[in-house]
Formats: sequence, C-alpha cells, structure tokens
Amino acid sequence: MATELKVPEVGESITEVEIGGWLKQEGDSVAKDENIVSIESEKATIELPAPSAGTITKILKKKGEMAKVGEVIGHMDNGAVAKGKSADTPQPTKAKPAEEKAGDEKKFVMPAAERALEEKGLKADDVKATGPGGRLLKEDVLRHEPSESAPAEEVAVPVVAVKKTDGSREEEIVPMSMLRRTVAKHLVEAQHSMAMLTTFNEIDMSAVMALRKEFQEKFLEKYGVKPGFMSFFVKAVVDALKLVPQVNAEIRGKDIIYHNYQDIGVAIGGGKGLVVPVLRNAERMSFAEIEVAIGELARRAKENKLKPDELQGGTFTISNGGVYGSLLSTPIVNPPQSGILGMHSIQDRPIAVEGNVVIRPMMYVALSYDHRIVDGREAVTFLKRIKEVIEKPARMLLEI
Repeated sequence: MATELKVPEVGESITEVEIGGWLKQEGDSVAKDENIVSIESEKATIELPAPSAGTITKILKKKGEMAKVGEVIGHMDNGAVAKGKSADTPQPTKAKPAEEKAGDEKKFVMPAAERALEEKGLKADDVKATGPGGRLLKEDVLRHEPSESAPAEEVAVPVVAVKKTDGSREEEIVPMSMLRRTVAKHLVEAQHSMAMLTTFNEIDMSAVMALRKEFQEKFLEKYGVKPGFMSFFVKAVVDALKLVPQVNAEIRGKDIIYHNYQDIGVAIGGGKGLVVPVLRNAERMSFAEIEVAIGELARRAKENKLKPDELQGGTFTISNGGVYGSLLSTPIVNPPQSGILGMHSIQDRPIAVEGNVVIRPMMYVALSYDHRIVDGREAVTFLKRIKEVIEKPARMLLEI
C-alpha cells in the first residue's frame, strides 16, 4: 500500500519549510520510525520518521527546495522491501562530498571538515558526525574532544578528497540554512528596530568557584551532573529580573508588556549553528533542575533534535561566549525581548580589595538592552544585582 510523506506541523505560525536533505533515497528500505528526511524551519531542524516499514518509491522535493506544511514530498510502499536491502538496517545516504569507508559503514566528510581534520591531525573516524545523513561537519571537528576519539582497535581508511596543490585558492560555496537565514534576518531587524545599548561590569568568581569545588562530588552523585556556572547565572538573572522588571518586558505596538514570569533563553551552539532553547518558568526551577535541563538541551541541540516549541518565546536570554574564549563582547538582543546578558572567560586579574592588590578570577559581563524600555540607571542596577548575588551566592537563597 502506498503512503504519502507529508511535511508535518513544525510550530506555531510556521507555514513553509526547507528540505534539509534526504537520509534515504529512492529504492531504499526503511524500518518503522526510522528517520528518512531532515526538514528545516525558521526555528529548528527536525527529522521525519517513516510511518511504517517499507521502501521509498518516489522523492518529490529535493534538498534545498521549499515545501508547505502538509504538502506531499515523497511516497513509500508499506511492507515492500527492496531486494538485497533490509528494512531493519539503515542504509547509507549517497553524497558527492568525500567519503570514508570502514567495513560496510560510510561517513561523509564535508570539504570544510576535511581541512579542519588535516589541521588538527585527526581522522574522520575520531570525530562524531552530527550532520544530516551522517555527514561530518566542520563544527563537529572544531568541538571535538580527545575523549570522543574512536577506540584504538577501529581502523580508519584515509578520506578520499580533491587533490590540493601548494598555494590553492579553493573556495567552497555552502547555502545558508533556513535557520541561519532567519537568525540573520532577526539580528539585522534588531539593529534597525530598537535603540540598543550595552553596559558592562565585572564579577569576582571566587565564591561560586569555591562553592562548586566544595559540593561538586555530592552534587554529581545525587543529580548525575556537575554544577556549572550557568545555573548560578540563571538564578541570578531571575533575581535581577524581579528587581528590574523593565528588562523582562517587551514592546507590543504602543504598549509595554511586563512578564510576571521568567522564561530564560540559553544560547547553545548546535549542529546547525546557534540556537536558543528556553527554560520555561525558570523562577520555579532549582539549581539541579536548571543544570540537568541545560545539559539535555545542549545534547539535543548538537543532534539537531530540539523541538520547535522549545525554541519559541523567552523573555530574556543568556549567552556564554566564555566557553569559546571570548573576553568581552556586546551581545545582540533577540527581539521582541528587551535584554540579553553576555558571560565571558574567567581570567585571573589583579584587583583592589580593602586597599590591597590581590589576584582574583574575574569575569566581564555585558548587558545589551532596548533603551526604549530600559533606562541606563535600570541597566546598571540590573548588572549590579547580578554581580552582588554571584559574588555572594547566599543572597539568592536569603532573597536579600
């Protein structure tokens, strides 16, 4: 029996998507619930699973083409299995980029990723691929850690690639994803639609670092995760937003909407680029709940498995450029929000304490805000409160 493969609902107000790439080709057999095509919306990338076991018979929409929600993009025959292929075993996707064979498995290495592998002295099998159809992306190589390396007994065959000559001026043209185009559009709109300013402060991280060190093992034993800095900053932001509600507001037409809840977006680098999943009602969450939630969101972001509704809304955003080594930056507000907090690297620096020069682990923080709603005094007050509660974490518990 023939089955139509249709674009599913991918989020409120989203009516059109882009075909990110077919993970299966015509004639390939698939198992029930096996992902067969990736679909990119302006919010997230999702993968469409097969409704039943069968064979892909027709692909109507190719990679890069647009499709409406509910539109038929392909056909499959239920129960029909192509000769020589098993519906229980996923088949590799055909691709033009360089490919590497190890036994019966293939890993497709994008050109930019291949160059990154050469620069780091790595093999494709050392790095986990997160791109559609098992493609190894440049981002996968850049975030690779030694612990992710393949076992020593696995043998990697050299990547087949285009031969390069000395002084090569090779260029690579890669279309922007729908998500990247949407993010770019919104960021440009933010620059033109609001009066955006940035104010800065610095925080002595000694108290938080000591607290993490003291309770890290017990926290890990009880909750299965190590306490990170982000949970402290989420808690501090919730506290500061209650003190300065203008930073948690938005302009809607001629009105200012004040949110009496804190939905905190946390910027995370994912497989398709930067995404901002939202912690709903962060004011009700404990340190452990925040840490576990962020870890899970980060994992699914790298695997392109975030749901569209997890990326919608948010009343305030936190971005941690420090994980990439940033010392200072001016983050861009994510409309219609009115503020974003930028965290940065922690560095030992000399500071004056009670008339003496001491070395302390310091972090610069930046608040970018919409000056139409937030005045300078309120922005400074907000950052000062963040500084106070991070330098003396007991304030968050005592609410003083």
